[in-house]
Amino acid sequence: MPMSTIHRQCLGTRQAHASSLATAGRRRQHINRSVIRCAAATAPSKAVVEDQVEIGKSGIMVSSLAIGAWQFGDISFWGYSTYGGYGEDQIRQAYRGIVESGLNFVDTAEVYGRGGSEQFLRDFARQTGKPVKIATKFAPLPWRFGEQNVIKACKGSLERLGLQQMELYQQHWPGFPVVNSWANDAFYRGLAQCQKQGLTKAVGVSNHNEKRLKRAFQVMQGNGVRLASNQVQFSLLYRRFEKDGMLEAAKELGVSIIAYSPLTQGLLAGNYKPGGSKPGGPRGALFSDDKLRDVQPLVELLRDIGQSHGKKPAQVAVNWNICKGTIPIVGVKSYQQAVDAAGALGWRLSADEVAALDKESDKSKAQGLGAPFENW
Repeated sequence: MPMSTIHRQCLGTRQAHASSLATAGRRRQHINRSVIRCAAATAPSKAVVEDQVEIGKSGIMVSSLAIGAWQFGDISFWGYSTYGGYGEDQIRQAYRGIVESGLNFVDTAEVYGRGGSEQFLRDFARQTGKPVKIATKFAPLPWRFGEQNVIKACKGSLERLGLQQMELYQQHWPGFPVVNSWANDAFYRGLAQCQKQGLTKAVGVSNHNEKRLKRAFQVMQGNGVRLASNQVQFSLLYRRFEKDGMLEAAKELGVSIIAYSPLTQGLLAGNYKPGGSKPGGPRGALFSDDKLRDVQPLVELLRDIGQSHGKKPAQVAVNWNICKGTIPIVGVKSYQQAVDAAGALGWRLSADEVAALDKESDKSKAQGLGAPFENW
C-alpha cells in the first residue's frame, strides 16, 4: 500500500477517534485498526518497502527510518569484539536483517570504528549483493579548516564504502569553539562542492541548533545547493528541538530532521529494570537504578500501546518519532534487532496515542542529556 494511502487513513483515524480515546483502557478498544489491517494484508517486507520518505527536497526516497551503523566496529562506546559481546559475524547478520526486512537506508560516519563502519558496509554489500542507500558524515576535527578538507574526507569515505557516489553527506557537528568554529561557513561550502562534483546526491548537517541550521541553509543556498537534512538527538526523553522551535524551522525550510538516539541508547526499549543487569562500558552510566525507576511509567505506557498494535515498546517509541515528522536512526548489532527495527514501519500511532506519550514524556524525570556541541 502506498504511504500516501496510509497517511490518509492515519489522518482519518485520528479525526474519527480524536474525542473517544481519553484513557489507556479506551485506547486499547479504539486502536488504529485500518492501518493494522492494511499492513497485515501485505507481506511485512512489502509494508516496510512502501513506507518511505523524501530527504528534504532532494528527490531521494528512503525508508522512513534509518539504521545506524555506529556499532559496526566501535570499541570505545559499544564494545565491538570486547565487552560488547558481539563481533563481525553478528554485524554481518545484522546487515542481512536490514536488507531482508526491506530497509534501505543506513547512517554511518568516518569516525565510527575509525573508518571501520564504512568498510564493513562495503564488504557486506558486496557479500550479499544488496547495497543500501548510504548517509555518512564529515568530522570537523580541530586540524580541519577549509572546503578542501571536506572534499578530501568525502572522497576518503567513498573509497572505504566502495562507492562512486553516496546519497547523503553530512557535517557531523559544528566546528570546535575558538579552534575551528570560524570555519563552519567553509565546511558548508565544502559540502556544497561535494554535491556539485557528484560525490553525493544531497548534503546535510548534524547537531545544529536553529541558529546554526539557518546559517548552513543560507550559505549552501548562496552556493547553489539546497540543504537536505539536520541530524539531531530526539526522543521521548529528549525533546529540546521540538520545544525550542528548531523542528518547526526545519520544516519551514524543507529540511528533514534525522533523529538519532530515538530509544535514548536503549533506555526506552524496556529491556532493563532496576536491580537487574546493565550494559557494559560508558553506556552503562545511563542505566542507573534511579533512572530506570524514573522511566518505568513511560516504558509501561509504550508497552500498553504496543499491545494494542502487536508491537514492542521500542517499536512504539520509534514510531512516535516518525509521527513527529522525523527520520529516526535505530542502531543495530544483530539480525533480530534489524528485524525488530523494521517492525516500526508500515503503521502509525493515532493522534491520541501520540498525545498520551507526549504527556507522559513531559512528566518523566528520566530526561536525556543533550550533547555539548548542540550549543556551539
